[in-house]
Amino acid sequence: MNDSSRGAPPGTGYWGAPEQQPAPGPAYDGIEAADDHRTAQTRRMPPVPDAEGGKPGESPVPGPRAKTTDKSKKQAGRNLRAAIGVGLGLGVVILASLFVVKSLFVVVVAAAVVVGLWELTSRLEERKQIKVPLVPLAVGGTAMVVAGYLRDAEGAWVAMALTVLAVMVWRMTEAPENYLRDVTAGVFAAFYVPFLATFVSMMLAADDGPWRVFVFLLLTVVSDTGAYAVGWRFGRHKLAPRISPGKTREGLIGAVTFAMAAGALCMQYLIHHGSWWQGLLLGLGVAASATLGDLLESMIKRDLGIKDMGTLLPGHGGLMDRLDSLLPTAPVVWLLLVIFVGSG
Repeated sequence: MNDSSRGAPPGTGYWGAPEQQPAPGPAYDGIEAADDHRTAQTRRMPPVPDAEGGKPGESPVPGPRAKTTDKSKKQAGRNLRAAIGVGLGLGVVILASLFVVKSLFVVVVAAAVVVGLWELTSRLEERKQIKVPLVPLAVGGTAMVVAGYLRDAEGAWVAMALTVLAVMVWRMTEAPENYLRDVTAGVFAAFYVPFLATFVSMMLAADDGPWRVFVFLLLTVVSDTGAYAVGWRFGRHKLAPRISPGKTREGLIGAVTFAMAAGALCMQYLIHHGSWWQGLLLGLGVAASATLGDLLESMIKRDLGIKDMGTLLPGHGGLMDRLDSLLPTAPVVWLLLVIFVGSG
């Protein structure tokens, strides 16, 4: 018996032709035989999907074989025009505040800290039911940024300690359940967002502070761009597939190469008393810290089960999605610049 005939209706062969069977008895007359013959010949075989998910004019078969179209893939991505427009707008605001009125950039950093804390605490409460008090974090975070600009590292540490104390006291006004969990998350948020951002204002406090901050921002952007360009073109080997499947080892090499080249140029021509070889080390440090920062943010978002930290910036996600590589890079750049050319 041909295995292909399995599933065919009784009384038919593989192509639907009637098989020769003995008449069951007097009830089986010529009219009924003709009816069976017509029914067998008009019965359609179920369509068999091809490798592309279905024949022309037929709906694709649901399941693993169905493929998404190019249009759906494009719709799933980010809005490129919006992303470029928002990026250019942020760049104009940053450069204008950085080089026109230096102290105005402190306001920009403080505003970014408050928005970043709002996004982070909102996602923690939505996804994990962790209630982190935002008010003491926002006030303390602003104080950290200002203290770092006016009083350097000592002021930043004092503001950090007072912020943690304020979070602990503020949380005492609510029920004691999950107190330790919420306070621990608050300490993490205070360190992760405002304290790391304080190193940007500490860089700004130097005599050539605007140029130091500009180099910090430029090298971070160049590192991210190099990782994306090289990874997109040559990426084959995953860097950390469990955390961020899109990152590759080739992309990391691209980040290091681009950042070191840009660092050599920046230290030679933009930083007073800087040297090209110092720029190579600076670029290497930026590429490493920016990559780790990106992975850290991806780890947090995977734990929370979200793709973006917010929707504030069209085409980018939330503000924290743009600060992920900047925050851990700030202390690295500040420290290396102090070692190479002094605190200014």
